[in-house]
Amino acid sequence: MPNISSHNGALYANQPSANGSTPKRGDHADTSVDPGEIAIGVIIGRTSEYFDFFVYAIASVLVFPSVFFPFEDRLEGTLYAFVIFSFAFLARPIGTMIFMAVQQHLGREAKLTIALVLLGFSTAGIAFLPTYASIGVTAIVMLSVLRIGQGIALGGSWDGLPSLLALNAPEDKRGWYAMLGQLGAPTGFILAASMFAYMLSNLSPEDFLEWGWRYPFYVAFAINVVALFARLRLVATDEYTHLLEERELQPVGIIELLSSQGRNVLIGALAALASYALFHLVTVFPLSWITLYSGRSLSDFLYLQVAGAFLMAISVVVSGLIADKIGRRNTLGTLAILIAALSAFIPTLMKAGESGENIFLLFGFILLGLSYGQAAGAVTANFPAKYRYTGAALTSDLSWLVGAGFAPLIALGLSANFGLAYVSLYLLSGAACSLAALHLNRALEIKN
Repeated sequence: MPNISSHNGALYANQPSANGSTPKRGDHADTSVDPGEIAIGVIIGRTSEYFDFFVYAIASVLVFPSVFFPFEDRLEGTLYAFVIFSFAFLARPIGTMIFMAVQQHLGREAKLTIALVLLGFSTAGIAFLPTYASIGVTAIVMLSVLRIGQGIALGGSWDGLPSLLALNAPEDKRGWYAMLGQLGAPTGFILAASMFAYMLSNLSPEDFLEWGWRYPFYVAFAINVVALFARLRLVATDEYTHLLEERELQPVGIIELLSSQGRNVLIGALAALASYALFHLVTVFPLSWITLYSGRSLSDFLYLQVAGAFLMAISVVVSGLIADKIGRRNTLGTLAILIAALSAFIPTLMKAGESGENIFLLFGFILLGLSYGQAAGAVTANFPAKYRYTGAALTSDLSWLVGAGFAPLIALGLSANFGLAYVSLYLLSGAACSLAALHLNRALEIKN
């Protein structure tokens, strides 16, 4: 793995800080942090979060319509499940605000511990939920509360590791290091989808809906515990804390951030909109479409999506190489154009039987990897050092909310009521917003 520091092969605390001062090495006996450890911390943290994310998303299609909304037909039940799915994205910015305050008062370790414990218990709690048949509408309320808990916890789990990687990456390796944390998405999906596919293949439909679906949520709790200790092992060190302080990666008030950097937050939230919109149009939406309108084996389709996620992981890595050649903004702009082109073929491919569905799915995963690999913090370099820690977290929250939070609900609702052509328009609008935001960002850089 290439060294993050452009000076000496490690991240040393005696590098000049943002205000030009140089900390004295005597203050910290050993203030180096292995860049490989930071990268591993990023990947482990994101994989655990995405595993939780996809376990819930897949269950929203395969389980929740029958278990929590049996009084509706399958389409309406799935749409209701997608409404609750969106609650986490609405709660996530709130979680960021709450836990930034927690960090200011109790410290980074306490913030991360509380957030990941909340995430684990919210996820595992779903595994113990009684069904609608047992307690009626109270089961739906409890599911909603736990989903909101997941969102708040995800907002609080921001640890600053991606920002630290970005700030210390050599100029010609920024694309490479930007993609590392994004590998958590395909890895988390592979684990979650494989587990559900295995359950579907080896259990009767009755056993799966009665108890089999609960096991992935238990596993999610165990993975969160491992991720918590792995991240705390790094975050709790004096060396890591000193590096964050040196780079001024500390929380600031949300009101102060928005009043000073509101334009950068908005541009950052929209710059990768095409990628975030496509994210759910190749993972959650196709699964719901197949469940409702196709006779395909759901376990076989999930295994196909797992293959697509492997292609996505390869594409994420390739995106780092491409971005270091042509620039991250050019990469995102080019991929937004290609995503717009893909949107035109959605109706044709999804109506062309299994072969067309497979082509859309696999090609979509490849484009997603190339785009999503550079989506994180695409324009957070615009933030002054003082605002970068909180700005990066809030920008990510808003990107997910605007681009992905309602995507399964909108895509399924539009396709079921108006046709797949409207899904094309939805994805096309995301690509257009990305191109507009990237153009505005470039114009502001030239002006400044």
